[in-house]
Amino acid sequence: MANAPIRPERIAHRGASRERRENTLPAFELALQRGADAIELDVHATSDGVVVVHHDPAVAGLAIASATWPVLAKIVLAGGAGIPRLKDVLTTVGGRATVYIELKGVGCEARAIAVAREFGQRYAVHSFEHAAIERVAAIAPDVPRGVLIDRGTPHAAKQLADIVRRLKPRDVWPHRSLVDAEFAAAAIALGLRVIPWTVNEPDDARRLAALGVAGVCTDDVRLLANL
Repeated sequence: MANAPIRPERIAHRGASRERRENTLPAFELALQRGADAIELDVHATSDGVVVVHHDPAVAGLAIASATWPVLAKIVLAGGAGIPRLKDVLTTVGGRATVYIELKGVGCEARAIAVAREFGQRYAVHSFEHAAIERVAAIAPDVPRGVLIDRGTPHAAKQLADIVRRLKPRDVWPHRSLVDAEFAAAAIALGLRVIPWTVNEPDDARRLAALGVAGVCTDDVRLLANL
């Protein structure tokens, strides 16, 4: 394809999550050492307004949205790492990589964007919750945004035009199983960057790269070394 990138962006899904506890500073640091161009992470907001990086809405039996940061800061996860704040990750990464921020917590987008503006250098946001992306478009139209599309979504390629009309995203994040020649062609024709997830087989990564995807999100960026 004429508009295909030379090489897809190598995106570490929650950091080097096959080797370190996901969504922790050691996982992100190792991913960069392994050659990641970008890292992807999940965020929630605490009851006292701190944006933290964690996948699930609860940790150690505590609902993140109801907990305070001083309480969460004391939790030690498996492997010995703690829960980082988004500002900790952005400061650690600096200008070494793009940070893709998945909005997980309900209504956390304004706080996440405020932190990204203050501490981030290269960043974008994305979410399964399309209403959250619509709110991002309203409050921060300059921040690049993306839409996640889950596995099993019927006629995914045919939904792209409506997604673009409603949300005007820069990126679309489909499950890898949705991305075929029809999907890639439709997305590229609409000006979308396609970032499939979670791609953990080299053959699958090569197939997707040949379709002109902009990035590949993986649990182990070492698998993408030859892309």
